[in-house]
Amino acid sequence: MFNFLKGVVSGSGTGLKDLPYNIGEPYSSAWGSWIHYRGTSKDDGTPVSIFSLSGNSTNDGHLVAGRNGVKRLRTVRHPNILSFLHSTEAENFDGSTTKVTIYIVTEPVMPLSEKLKELGLKGTQRDEYYAWGLHRIAQAVSFLNNDCKLVHGNVCLASVIVTQTLDWKLHAFDVLSEFDGHNESSVGPMLQYDWLIGAQYKSTELLKSDWTTIRRSPPWSIDSWGLGCLIYELFCGTKLSTTEDLRNTASIPKSLLPDYQRLLSSMPPRRLNSSKLLENSEYFQNKLVETIQFMEILNLKDSVEKDTFFRKLPNLAEQLPREIVLKKLLPLLASALEFGSAAAPSLTALLKMGSWLSTDEFSVKVLPTIIRLFASNDRSIRVGLLQHIDQYGESLSAKIVDEQVYAHVATGFSDTSAFLRELTLKSMLVLAPKLSHRTISGSLLKYLSKLQVDEEPAIRTNTTILLGNIAGYLNEGTRKRVLINALTVRALRDTFAPARAAGIMALSATSSYYDVTQIATRILPNIVVFTIDPDSDVQSKAFQAVDEFLQLVKQHHEKTSTGDTSTTSMGTSSISGNASLLGWAMSSLTLKGGKSSEQGPYAPASSSMPLTSAVPDSSSIADRSSIAPIHVSSSIDMTDQPVPVSPTSNDGWGELENGIQEGLDGDKDGWDDIEPQEEPKPSPFLANIQAAQRRPVSQPKPQVTGLRGSITPKVSKNEDEELWGSVPASAPAPAQPSTSRASRIVDDDDPWGAIASPAPSSKPLNVKKSEALDDNDPWAAIAAPVPTTKARLSVGRGRGNKPTVPKLGAHKINRTSSGM
Repeated sequence: MFNFLKGVVSGSGTGLKDLPYNIGEPYSSAWGSWIHYRGTSKDDGTPVSIFSLSGNSTNDGHLVAGRNGVKRLRTVRHPNILSFLHSTEAENFDGSTTKVTIYIVTEPVMPLSEKLKELGLKGTQRDEYYAWGLHRIAQAVSFLNNDCKLVHGNVCLASVIVTQTLDWKLHAFDVLSEFDGHNESSVGPMLQYDWLIGAQYKSTELLKSDWTTIRRSPPWSIDSWGLGCLIYELFCGTKLSTTEDLRNTASIPKSLLPDYQRLLSSMPPRRLNSSKLLENSEYFQNKLVETIQFMEILNLKDSVEKDTFFRKLPNLAEQLPREIVLKKLLPLLASALEFGSAAAPSLTALLKMGSWLSTDEFSVKVLPTIIRLFASNDRSIRVGLLQHIDQYGESLSAKIVDEQVYAHVATGFSDTSAFLRELTLKSMLVLAPKLSHRTISGSLLKYLSKLQVDEEPAIRTNTTILLGNIAGYLNEGTRKRVLINALTVRALRDTFAPARAAGIMALSATSSYYDVTQIATRILPNIVVFTIDPDSDVQSKAFQAVDEFLQLVKQHHEKTSTGDTSTTSMGTSSISGNASLLGWAMSSLTLKGGKSSEQGPYAPASSSMPLTSAVPDSSSIADRSSIAPIHVSSSIDMTDQPVPVSPTSNDGWGELENGIQEGLDGDKDGWDDIEPQEEPKPSPFLANIQAAQRRPVSQPKPQVTGLRGSITPKVSKNEDEELWGSVPASAPAPAQPSTSRASRIVDDDDPWGAIASPAPSSKPLNVKKSEALDDNDPWAAIAAPVPTTKARLSVGRGRGNKPTVPKLGAHKINRTSSGM
């Protein structure tokens, strides 16, 4: 039973062989008789610190005091006191003698004296760091004296260690004892192990062992004296040798000197309490202390204070000691951002601090926090991440982007905020090269298809620019299916002049992906019409693009003439201007709250586009609609240019914003069925008039036809495609399809048939009839309608129905129809 209790008090292990830690190299200094080792965990290699104390017998005085230190360290917990992890006691037999060793495992720390030499701080930065460290130790001493009524007994430079985040912590609890000054019956030494304290660190009453005076004094009197010894050793840079050396105040800062003298008062009751030192000392009022204190109580601050603090932090961080910023402030800031207590402006400070790290350190200390922030629902955080993606995007691996980051970023494509949609679009310049082909084809291109018909003209323009930039990351099948449709059918028909200019530039920059057939039949016919575009910048780019593509066709002709048919792709390395696509300034069209003009001048890459609202010029839009090609035959594309199978069933490019067909077959990918962007459809009669005006006037017929001419048969879609191939037809906008079985066909040879008088009602179209109007009777169109026989059958109630005598108009129509 005694051995069991001894094990509980003395340690938490059974021996060195059971210690789950590896003991490494020792440090050059440690408090008292302890040896301070570096160590690691046997499980995961986590760094730790291991302290060992050896004695010749279990009753050795140092071992007894060491067991007291282990017990106190396990039970006393405070942020500024060394954190206990594990302890054990082992016995080693060496011949006839027995050696007993106590092991304490703690968080990884380093002796303060060695850390100060390693940092090498000087001037203001040194004083600020010393102030922060003394502030931490004073808090620990105040906790022991005022809250726990304990006396440490040996506060000095050796009893202070430094963590990996450069925090100072107090340890060496071997002498730690309760303060029993209120117990009048207490006799004998209050500090049982005071013999471990060096004489130079003892106050006058402790040196004389005047326990009566000590018990009558405040609990902090002994440790306040120790704080004075620590300040002396800290600023003098040497170990205290005698008590008289404390009178040498030449190296003590003037702002700290009055408090230093009060700490070392010869009268114990008049010594300065460590809590008062924290509250009133002018020395602790500096930028570093205030910054770290603000970060540690961030949850107690309101939003205005947080916003003000984080906006000043990037500039403030440059004035603070760089090592402390990276090892102390940066982890605090990353933790605050991750758990939501930091405001969005703190992201700027985090990335600025992260820029001072090496690539490996950035990947370990900053990048995990950024990846987790992408899942945040805070819109301001998402905006900040996207605005600064160029600072950390290169550090993101392709696997992380494809599996963790992209899914969260893609939510911005459909955000209600146009500014966030555009930032998401721009971020793809950095993220798209790291995405897999499956993600690009199955997700990204669908979003870009919708953004190309976005209500914001700047977003439509930037979508076209992005397509030109990421074309190299698409597989060959996707490029054939996407680029021409997206850049001609969508971009070149945009009402926004910069969007049309961007489409022309994108075609030029991606010209190496088109064969000569595509250039001659689909690209050149679409670009040539923009040489007379209302916008001068679009015109100039169209002329340049026409020259470039004609040059490519000529080069192909020359190769074909010489018999060189080694490749069908058209290279553009010899054509100037295409490489400038990657230098497009996408920020020139950034939305700041107002919509850009639909007919505003195109902003070049080196300029910034004015962000003023304007009403589109209707005449310009009308001109553009008459110039742009009307139709791209989808069946010709399917026949002449086979489309590879897409990884997904539908990547959405063929789904127009105003008419998305949800009932498409699953095996269609949607790219081949793309149609020109729909414009307001005229009425059927106005469409007929426009069609008649565009057709050449033929020799008029000697007679006027009715509404339902039957001379010219309707040409089927397949026959039309066989006649015109892939040349875009200049047909009018298609009219709304009729659901009636008897559809009206306009006589294409009669220029006046389109403006004939309209039918009195459309209801007869839904009735199945075998009769047709007499084309020779000009009055047949206004004849009385055929009587409805079904209604009369329902009224008769089974009594028998007599045949109804048709009226004159109806009788005449029947007779004429029977004679036809």
